[in-house]
Amino acid sequence: MGFKCGIVGLPNVGKSTLFNALTQTASAQAANYPFCTIEPNVGEVAVPDPRLPKLAETAGSKEIIPTRLTFVDIAGLVKGASKGEGLGNQFLANIREVDAIAYVLRCFEDGDVTHVEGRVDPLADADIVETELMLADLESLEKRTVTLEKKAKTGDKEAKQLLALVEIALGYLRDGRPARTALADGKISEEDRKAWEMLQLLTAKPVLYVCNVDEEAAGTGNEHSERVMERAKAEGAEAVVISARIEEEIAQLPNEERADYLETLGLEEAGLDRLIRAGYTLLDLITYFTCGPKETRAWTITRGTMAPAAAGVIHTDFEKGFIRAETIAYDDFVSLGGETAAKDAGKMRLEGKEYVVHDGDVMHFRFAN
Repeated sequence: MGFKCGIVGLPNVGKSTLFNALTQTASAQAANYPFCTIEPNVGEVAVPDPRLPKLAETAGSKEIIPTRLTFVDIAGLVKGASKGEGLGNQFLANIREVDAIAYVLRCFEDGDVTHVEGRVDPLADADIVETELMLADLESLEKRTVTLEKKAKTGDKEAKQLLALVEIALGYLRDGRPARTALADGKISEEDRKAWEMLQLLTAKPVLYVCNVDEEAAGTGNEHSERVMERAKAEGAEAVVISARIEEEIAQLPNEERADYLETLGLEEAGLDRLIRAGYTLLDLITYFTCGPKETRAWTITRGTMAPAAAGVIHTDFEKGFIRAETIAYDDFVSLGGETAAKDAGKMRLEGKEYVVHDGDVMHFRFAN
């Protein structure tokens, strides 16, 4: 399991430039005018993980297969999108399909790049995006309320549950707060989480603020990005500073030249790595590995996933016929020299259906056909 992240924001904030860099393609047209991205561009990017080559070397694997993330570059949003302004209806339909939303915010000054609102204010930009999503959620919920009320009066249990959740969401939205705030406030119980997700609220999706700064501020950030960071901290959200232009340049370099280029800029790592880590934290994702002579491969799951479901990420038959998981911690696998040595040292564990997979577990599944 990976995750699908929508890249959103106002026109000309660097969304498509960032997308191009992330996916190392030029499929998203980056141009200095609104709505240059007419159709959502979908791209996959490998998740960099320094543990993979170490595992592959230890296991003598011929191939390394990282896990992958999907990014969706969605058309620029403007005021009135919830009412169909600009490409609003298309924007809102596309954003419903993603797991998380990256708000790309312009945190750079450049007189040559037009801002659709005629100013540089990342917090105001974030508010425009958030407001349009809240208005769309309000309209959607208000339409559903009438039908749910009628069903609830007949004693329909599901309708009663959904209606109660709709009322909670409406209370927050009418108060000018996104639906995800209800989760943060503990208003949605664990037993109601599945029903809550069925509402498909745009503002219930987790948000990552991406501060697009100029090249000079890539390592330190600037006044604009500092304001965004303060907001993210107050909301308990994730935020990352990145220079889309630098990432675009890095993406065009051979792998062996990237580290040197980053060093000349005073950067320890590419912004992509920070963005992925922030995304993982946002969605509470972890990685486990499978290793052998043929390949070393990374698999992404949600934290708290039990062994059968983790096996099901590889193949549904693995989950259905799950017997047990042979498990070695990453540190033990590498330090002891592989599966056989770890097993001889008593570091291989046999885990059953109730085992919760940990980040870095090296696993081999036994299953019945």
